[in-house]
Amino acid sequence: MDAKVAIAVLAGPTASGKTSLAVEVAGLLGAEIVSADSQQVYRGLDVGTAKPSAEERAAAPHHLLDVAEPGEGMDAARFASLADQAIADIAARGRFPLVVGGTGLYLRTLLHGVVAAPGRDPALRARLEEEAARHGRGALHARLAAMDPAAAARIRPNDLVRVVRALEIAAGGRTQSELFAAHGFAERRYRYRLLALDPPREELHRRIVARAQAIARGGILEEARALVARFGAAPPRLPIGYAEAVACVRGELAPEDLAGRIAMLHRRYARRQVIWLRREPDVEWLRPPFDAVAVARMCRTAP
Repeated sequence: MDAKVAIAVLAGPTASGKTSLAVEVAGLLGAEIVSADSQQVYRGLDVGTAKPSAEERAAAPHHLLDVAEPGEGMDAARFASLADQAIADIAARGRFPLVVGGTGLYLRTLLHGVVAAPGRDPALRARLEEEAARHGRGALHARLAAMDPAAAARIRPNDLVRVVRALEIAAGGRTQSELFAAHGFAERRYRYRLLALDPPREELHRRIVARAQAIARGGILEEARALVARFGAAPPRLPIGYAEAVACVRGELAPEDLAGRIAMLHRRYARRQVIWLRREPDVEWLRPPFDAVAVARMCRTAP
């Protein structure tokens, strides 16, 4: 990481149009794209994560796609390390680093460093996991909602790993949300300009529905079958929609219900992404229509 290096960040909720705009902006800037998407890191999970197409990747080099196996997990610290290396390599080639994605924790860690959170507590984790097994994950999520409503809004009730971590942090005396909020004002690791797409809610929801329908008919069931064949069961922490696709493969969810379920999950995810980004002190919101030339000009003027 070099604090003298200038980068631009193009963020926003899922289905807001980041990928197509980023490719156009990258062409204008002579930029290479560093993905900050926690779902597109996984190999073999292409359709359900709406990865850039082959044509888009040919138009602009992309980094940090397909860098982890499903079930392997990818935390923010590892992402930041890989992103730092990619940005350094791009800058060394005389190209411009354009970071694109909507994973708020990845972006904050890249821009401000790893949050100073309490360490892991194996005994507490074991008790919380036992409680989830006894009373259900929803009960554990309800406890988090009482302690840290903002974290509960970000984390899906079924995401046991993240719910347990948030409760573990809260047991240290400060909630995860308090730590993240303070972290957003930490010293900058790069010179950057943070831009976020902000389409009207109705337009965003239409785009999410269209994407969900394309995902449902575009091959996610084949990717789910490959997961089942490889792992026997769905590995943990899969991207949004894959648990539902696996349920379809197993006959536990009707295929005609898949697109609606994926759309619902993405609407919730988009809401969490917007909530996160609105807490960023340096974010500049862009309303459509998005002008690639104007965005490229803004990207070149990092403080």
